[in-house]
Parts: sequence; C-alpha cells; structure tokens
Amino acid sequence: MPLYHNDDQAMLADTARGFIAEEGNIAKQLRHWRDRDCKDGFGHGLWKQMAEMGFTGMLVGEDDGGLGMGHVEAGIVLEEIGRNLTPSPFLTSSVLAATALKHGSADVKGRYLPGLIAGDSVFAVAIDETAKHRPSRIATRAEKSGNGFKLSGSKSFVVYGGSADMIVVAARTSGADDDADGITLFAVPKDAAGMSHNGVRLVDSSMATHTKFDNVELDGDAVIGEIDGGRAVLDAMLMAGRIGAAAEGVGVARGAMDMTVDYLKQRKQFGKLIGEFQALQHRA
Repeated sequence: MPLYHNDDQAMLADTARGFIAEEGNIAKQLRHWRDRDCKDGFGHGLWKQMAEMGFTGMLVGEDDGGLGMGHVEAGIVLEEIGRNLTPSPFLTSSVLAATALKHGSADVKGRYLPGLIAGDSVFAVAIDETAKHRPSRIATRAEKSGNGFKLSGSKSFVVYGGSADMIVVAARTSGADDDADGITLFAVPKDAAGMSHNGVRLVDSSMATHTKFDNVELDGDAVIGEIDGGRAVLDAMLMAGRIGAAAEGVGVARGAMDMTVDYLKQRKQFGKLIGEFQALQHRA
C-alpha cells in the first residue's frame, strides 16, 4: 500500500472528508438515528447520497457498472466514516459483499450489483456462529435439494442483517465443522422463507441480528463461486473487511486527536490555554 496518496486519491480524500463531515456527522446521523431507536441504525438517505458520490460501487469492476477502484480508495472513504462515527452499511455492502459478488455468476451479479451501485440495496454478511470471531469453524449446513439447496443453522451478530436486501452466507456443503474445505457461499434474499432475525444493538449503536435458517430453500444460482470452494472467497472477504475496519479505526483515532487538539486550543486554566503547558504539548 502506498504511503502517500496520488493526485486522484488526494482529490477523493478531500471530497470524502468534506461530504461526510457535512452529511455524516454525529448530530445528523449517529445521534439522530440512535435517539429515535431506528431499527436499521443508519439513514437510507445518506446511503443514497453516497451512491450519488460514486462511493457504493468503488470496488465493483467497470464492466459491472462500478468504478473499478481498489482498497486504498475504499479505505479513504472508511477513514472519514470512522472520523465522524458515521453509521453506514459501506463496509458490509461496498467492501465485504462487493468482494464476494466478484465471484458470483452473471445472474447473481445482475440481480444484486445494480442495487448496490445505485444505493437502493443494503447487504450483510453472515459468517460467525458464536459470540467469538471464528471464521475457521462453519457449522451451518446447506444440503443438496433438487437443483438447489436447503440451508439450516444460525449466525451471530450479522451487522445490518435485519435491513439487508441480501445476505452473503457462509455454509458447509461437505466435511466436518472445522474443515478448511467444504465451504460454499450463498446469496440469500431477505424474503427467503424460513429465515428469522433477532435484532441487537451493538456498542457502537449499529444494528445486528442473530439470524436463523430453517430449511431455507435456495436455487442453484444462489451459489457465489464454486461449491465446496468458498474458502478462498471467504478469506478474500475477510482480508478486505479487516483492511477496511483498520482504515475506519484510523479515522476514529484521527477524529479523537482532532477533538483533543481543538480542546487544547480553547480550554483555559490558570489564566492561559492548557495547550501552552509543555506536558500537554508533548502528548498532542
């Protein structure tokens, strides 16, 4: 990853910083939706605006209608999301789900990518099955049924699972729960019969669900990538998500630093600004 932005990335950073500071700030988004106990935990209007800015389809290839950018550009947007604590499905939809859909069939791409790019759809990913992050263990099963599959099991802490139009689900199609192979990814639509959600609010005020699948019937076109060969795609998703989460964390830290410096320039003690005290200057 380059240490410095090129001209296009610098322009994107300026655009993202101004837009998210104005439209995605704490008062307009996080506090607004949290205080109203919004079931989605984010504003669909802002998601639509992000689409109009071109953010939602950054990692989608140009042949599929996206911008064909990379994770540096996505990280630039996520840094500003973190700086402003902006509730948004950008990480789950435009990073994780978009990474998975690159490996989908033409039918799956045609069904879901236009909604992602336009900001009309929200996506979630269902991987973990316990309170701990352990993607190496997948017990949820997808059994062959006619030309499709029947999905059974449960997933924990599916961020934006209750408001997602489609959930990328990692399920086992062969082998034991801890086997590296035998994983298949599925695109499960929100209206699939047999799927239920129990909503929970996370510590950052975003919404998630504990989701159960009770013999959810899926057609063969729901498969993303290869049957039993989903581990490589899942690893790519997790790598993309971790890079994105790290960028968001950098933004949170920089936002906290900016607030601290502003406070040092305003707060007075013993007749002068506290920012003039050497001990505080060493820290900030």
